[in-house]
Amino acid sequence: MIWIAENKALLLEILAVIFGVAYIVLAAKNKISCWLFGIIASLLSIWLFIEHAQLYAEAFLYCFYVMAGCYGWYSWKNQVKESTIYQHPLKNHSLLIIIGGILSVGFYYLVTNIFTEAARPLIDSFTTIFSFIATYLTIKKWLNNWIYWIVIDVVTTYLYVSRELYLYAGLMGVYSVIALYGYLQWKKLNVVKVD
Repeated sequence: MIWIAENKALLLEILAVIFGVAYIVLAAKNKISCWLFGIIASLLSIWLFIEHAQLYAEAFLYCFYVMAGCYGWYSWKNQVKESTIYQHPLKNHSLLIIIGGILSVGFYYLVTNIFTEAARPLIDSFTTIFSFIATYLTIKKWLNNWIYWIVIDVVTTYLYVSRELYLYAGLMGVYSVIALYGYLQWKKLNVVKVD
């Protein structure tokens, strides 16, 4: 019992990683149950980021993931054609990247002024803002959401290693590979090109 009390953060990290892997694998397979696993992983992560790692933008992001998980579940449940995936033109993605960059810098200034002890605030802000964008694209079943996730996961791997969250860093590495798998799987579904 003493070991459990002393290693509560590690145990929560392990559980969050297990639920997180289940989420991404099920999402790659286009399964609605992915959202439930994502919600549980996010709730565990919120505590860990606030209490252990002082990654406040990440904690805020995971609060968003809880809400997005509920919305994702609702949205996927009410889709007429479950297997329809949407491919949007490059101009849409260019606009999203510009907006995401501006919001990342703005969020960076907000985080550094509120949480003066924040660790890696610029990278933390970047991964947070672009994760908001990628989550929305996942919910709306944009094919290229997976490309956003690959970039985000690679950058987040570095962020977590820098904060000694090695299991989470490993999870992000796994996420990068599964995101590639998800992209290839979704390309096999009914992809509708949007102008």
